[in-house]
Amino acid sequence: MGIGYKTAWLAVPDASPETVADALDLRHRQAMDWTSGTDAAYRQGVFVARPVASWTMAHGRIHMPGAFEASDPRFPDWIRELSRQLGEVQFFATDRIGEHHGWARAIDGEIIRAYYYGDNVEPPPIGDPTDIEIELGVGHRWFEEGWRGWEEPEWDAFLATVPRERHVMQVARRWSICPLEIPEESVTDPGIYGFPPDVEPR
Repeated sequence: MGIGYKTAWLAVPDASPETVADALDLRHRQAMDWTSGTDAAYRQGVFVARPVASWTMAHGRIHMPGAFEASDPRFPDWIRELSRQLGEVQFFATDRIGEHHGWARAIDGEIIRAYYYGDNVEPPPIGDPTDIEIELGVGHRWFEEGWRGWEEPEWDAFLATVPRERHVMQVARRWSICPLEIPEESVTDPGIYGFPPDVEPR
C-alpha cells in the first residue's frame, strides 16, 4: 500500500527524514520500508519516507496533525512552526467519506496559502487561490455574509467550487508531487515510523 486517498500528508523539499521526524517530534521511532510504513500510518502514527524526487513525505491518516484536525484553529500555528524549522512545508488532506479536503503551503513561518473544506466552517482560507485552484475552479469561494440563509441555487453555486479528492491530488502534483504516482518499488531505503508526542501507540 502507498499514500493515496483518505489520508493526510506533508511534502517537504530537500530535507532528510530525520529532520522532518525531529520537527514533528516523533516518538517511539522504528525503521520501516515504504509499504509497511505507509500501511501502518493509515491505522495510526506517522511515516516519514525517504525522499522521492527531492521531496520528503510524512503521512498519517489520523495523526497528521497529531492532537487536532486541519479544521482546528490550532492548525495555522502548527504549520507555521513546522515551516520555521523546515523552510517550506506543504500539507494535503482528503477524505471522500466525510468530504474533508484541503491543502496548505507555508515558507519560513509564513502561510502562503491554506484552504480546507469539511464539516467545520473554520478556519477560513488564508492567502489567494493559486493558479492550479483557479484552473480547476475550486477553493476560490468561502462562506459569505448571510450564508446561513442561502437557498438551493446559492448552495449549488457554492458547492460547485468545493474540492473533491481528485482536486487535492492535482494541487499536490502542481505544487510538489502526487503520492498516487510514486511507484512503491522506487523507494528502497527504510523511512521512519513514529508517533507525535500527544499520541501513544495502540
